[in-house]
Amino acid sequence: MATENIKFSGFSLVKRKELQGDDYYDVKSIGDLTVAIVCDGVGSAIEGAQAAKRTTQHLMNNFKIRPKSWSIEKSIKSFIESINSILYQESQNDYESSELVTTLTIVVIQGDRLYGANVGDSRVYLLRDNTLTQLSQDHAMDEEGYENVLTQAIGIEATTTPYYFENIVQKDDKILLCSDGLYNELTPEIIKQQIPLGANALVKKASKLNDDNLPDDTTAVVVEILKADEYQVLRRQKLEVPQTLKKGQNIDGYTLIKPLIQNERTWLVHKKTKDYVIKFAPKEAADDEMILDLFVKEAWNAKRLKAPFFPKAVVPKTRTMRYYVMQLFEGEDLDNYLEHKHLSIDDSVALAQRLLEMSQFLLKYDLVHGDIKPPNVMIAKDDDENLEFKVIDYGSITEIFSTTSQAGTPSFLAPERFVGEAISESSEIFAIGVTLYLTLTGRYPYGEIEPFQTPTFKEAKKPSSYNKNIPDWLDSVILRSIAIDKKNRYEHYSEMSYEMKYPAKVKPYFDTNLSIMERSPLLFYKTGFIVMFVVNLILLIIMNA
Repeated sequence: MATENIKFSGFSLVKRKELQGDDYYDVKSIGDLTVAIVCDGVGSAIEGAQAAKRTTQHLMNNFKIRPKSWSIEKSIKSFIESINSILYQESQNDYESSELVTTLTIVVIQGDRLYGANVGDSRVYLLRDNTLTQLSQDHAMDEEGYENVLTQAIGIEATTTPYYFENIVQKDDKILLCSDGLYNELTPEIIKQQIPLGANALVKKASKLNDDNLPDDTTAVVVEILKADEYQVLRRQKLEVPQTLKKGQNIDGYTLIKPLIQNERTWLVHKKTKDYVIKFAPKEAADDEMILDLFVKEAWNAKRLKAPFFPKAVVPKTRTMRYYVMQLFEGEDLDNYLEHKHLSIDDSVALAQRLLEMSQFLLKYDLVHGDIKPPNVMIAKDDDENLEFKVIDYGSITEIFSTTSQAGTPSFLAPERFVGEAISESSEIFAIGVTLYLTLTGRYPYGEIEPFQTPTFKEAKKPSSYNKNIPDWLDSVILRSIAIDKKNRYEHYSEMSYEMKYPAKVKPYFDTNLSIMERSPLLFYKTGFIVMFVVNLILLIIMNA
């Protein structure tokens, strides 16, 4: 879920007149995740406060570097297991008993789904339609008089089994994470009344009921869902997937003029006084949930990714079928353009910079384009007769580090993609480099690769060997971007972008696997001449001695 669709607050007060307490909390947006954590250090343990703080920080820091291939459930359970083991072992080493002990409750929100877990008696509540529901499950004894005796806590045993739960969140839902200091002082009815006012109001209400002399540390975090997740809203819409489309057909006021690609799912259309482009869901989406999901994600990306390098796109609110509408960009794709024209060096540099800007923009959303190539670049002249580039094909956009994405065209795929490695900045840079090489030379650096082919990569020739206008610095940038070994390639967009902007800073590129003679024949012969001259001079001196 987009972070602008979520509002959160957190507040904590220590018991009585003490200056420091045992509770600790944090709530952050990390990419497309919202992570909220509350820990209540066990007061009877010597290092309860430290355990609460370290557990919170451990979980939050690990979510920042979470492997993208890990599910949220696996992440939560693995990170809890990790910090439990750390605190338990450290406590046994230092105290020979469990003294780094804390309760934990964590909630992670992604899209319209809530993932949560708790260990101990800190709780998670959900307020929906004026009904308060406890989502967590207390790990405490049921016997009267022993309600505060924990049966599980972080750091108390070598292993722990968190209570894990999931739920779907909706617009206006409010999620409360709190320590026992809060729910022991406030009735469910008061909690229900105070949650809409935020964490501060909840904790201060508990304090006021105790004449500002709380018997226990009291902490609350409130997460409010301001708006439903747009992707899920699009996904749930009951819309027809048209099986046949015909010229002249009118759909929601759009008149179909002609199909733009062979599968007849992308059409030039007319409405009122303007022409647009409509892309319909594949026919198979009517029966295949996976294909439908991919198209919904494509439409969602088209709508939300607003930037000058993409055509403007909208998803009409009143549509009756699965489609989205795009701005008609008057031009042709780069592939067709290169059949009858050439790009200058300056325009080619501008193209590369545009592709890098687009890639850096997508990175903010943890996305990559996935299929950068000339057919997916539209080209036209602006009002000042300068070339303008637009990137198309929202359908290929996918999550960075995905190992399951089939996005990409073989001739533009980095070598590591053929052996199942994740899509990355480096592999996208490779596609940008191949596009630049092809644009300037009319040739693929490693030959044209057919689908299902397992290619063998051999070192590419310098682009300047085909196009003498290419300067040395650009030769090096292109060769570095398409290096077979990714260790020799740019790792980040920013690195390539910097060298494109500052040619004087570009260092000559040499493949480290090549011999000195292959890297620089002139340097090799110059060095050989100097060595032979010195050797002959020494021999001459010896002979005359």
